[in-house]
Amino acid sequence: MSDSQALQAAVANPAFPAIPQPEVRAAAAPKDFVIDAMRGFAALLVAYFHSRQVFWVGMEQFHRTVGRSFDLSTIAGYLTLPIAWGSAGVPIFFVISGYCIHRNAAMRLAANPQYRLDARNFWARRFARIYPVLLAALLLTLALDTISLHLPPVSHKIREIGLVPFLVNLFSLQGVASHTYGSNGALWTLSVEVQFYAVYPLLFAARRRFGMNAVLAAVAVVNVASAFLLERHDVQFFTSYWLSWTIGAYIAHTRTKTTADSRKSLLWYAAAAVLTALGCVAFHFGQYGAFQLWALGFACYLYKALDGSGRPNLAARVLGRFGDFSYSLYVIHLPILVCLASLLFRSTLQLSIWPSFGFTLVATAVAYVFYRLVELPAMQWSASIKPRGVPPRHSA
Repeated sequence: MSDSQALQAAVANPAFPAIPQPEVRAAAAPKDFVIDAMRGFAALLVAYFHSRQVFWVGMEQFHRTVGRSFDLSTIAGYLTLPIAWGSAGVPIFFVISGYCIHRNAAMRLAANPQYRLDARNFWARRFARIYPVLLAALLLTLALDTISLHLPPVSHKIREIGLVPFLVNLFSLQGVASHTYGSNGALWTLSVEVQFYAVYPLLFAARRRFGMNAVLAAVAVVNVASAFLLERHDVQFFTSYWLSWTIGAYIAHTRTKTTADSRKSLLWYAAAAVLTALGCVAFHFGQYGAFQLWALGFACYLYKALDGSGRPNLAARVLGRFGDFSYSLYVIHLPILVCLASLLFRSTLQLSIWPSFGFTLVATAVAYVFYRLVELPAMQWSASIKPRGVPPRHSA
């Protein structure tokens, strides 16, 4: 396990006692590779989805201009067609988040039915894990957007960068009290995530009292009601996406109860494919419905993928490396892309698809540096926060 993977385990596990040394590396469990690989896939998918929007003219204009030309640039442009559904990375994050947050608590509860979550410790760890990175991302957005705003015509992706929207985003109220900060439109999902964390101790208490099946059913009802009462009026609150997150938690719960059954794998993967395809169809009628179907599809995939054993393939290992810094990539890629488009093209959309590839790599490289400078220290801080009653660990 790499130092970052182990730190992630430390943040998620309230009883994890120590920070591993960077040179320690061993084989990670297959399920950890699945999670890290899917984090990396989702982050890269969303980042390139936004890069394609920021730099490229779009498929319709592209087709009208180049027609049926068969040069390499044209073929590359047409091959990006599936990225039109790139926002599918968001429900993937929600399902993974629910699984990872609940996994350790579910294991402890299965081993000891009297186990109680230390809510204060949980919130403190989540705060230390999330907020240093968020604050740094907001400050970086401010710096980059200030440059972009001095290069007219100003990109339509840049919203207000004043104090009020800064505080709204810092307190994770974007989507309820105001818009996302500046060009960083991806931050709408972070507010939803923080709200998930805020109510997780309540969900855990309900699971102990009523069982996970009842909790999932209740959340489904809340999710549907919220979709009609809030989401349709463009109010983005966690209740409208709670089901996808709770399904991830439900998978963590079921993994403590069941064992692998390879005979049913094909059915689960088929269900994942069908639900994902239905989500792509639903996307043409509205993003919200597509999100729900994509979340269900990915949940089916995740449930069976966690049965995997043996050494992960090369693709999973590569994606897992990106998964290590997926949070950093997610929270800073958009202002980087918007600033590059402003500096180099004055926000003019390009007919060539190549800039969208190249500048995704630039944003990814910057995100890795950001991860090393900001996110890793935040992970170490989070891992150092011990539950009440656990003595500090002393080095030998």
